[in-house]
Amino acid sequence: MQHSDKMNEPLADFVIRPASNADRSRVKAFVFGILTEYGLSPDAQTTDADLEDIEESYIKRGGCFELLEDMQGQLLGTVGLYPVDAEICELRKMYLAPYARGRGWGRLLLERTVSQARQLGFKHVTLETASVLKEAIRLYVSFGFRETPAKHLSARCDQAYILDL
Repeated sequence: MQHSDKMNEPLADFVIRPASNADRSRVKAFVFGILTEYGLSPDAQTTDADLEDIEESYIKRGGCFELLEDMQGQLLGTVGLYPVDAEICELRKMYLAPYARGRGWGRLLLERTVSQARQLGFKHVTLETASVLKEAIRLYVSFGFRETPAKHLSARCDQAYILDL
């Protein structure tokens, strides 16, 4: 597996590219499918409302939302960086398809997104997660995220983490 910071450059057998609103339907189907796989409830009205307008929710706010795809355009993963304020951004919607897990792609997406957070000038990356997402939590902790009290958790989440940049 190769690593590249260039947008849309093929990386071994996959590509990472910015999402747009043209991707909205398949991103929602992908995210909702993975939530259901883990027994979590999608919530298009609140927690997942950001997927209705990816460009407005992420890009125009000063964040990013990227897709991991195979060379045929099949969606393998998603990750978003949602600005909360000038110093804090939230890692959102980081999911991998079942057949894409265990290949190091989650770590690659996380490294890339944290690097983007630094480049954008954020001081902290936060995230909310559910305890059933054990593999993801192991990845976050191994990367340096630490558990933190949350002022407000979305309905399906029971843990919050923070990484100081």
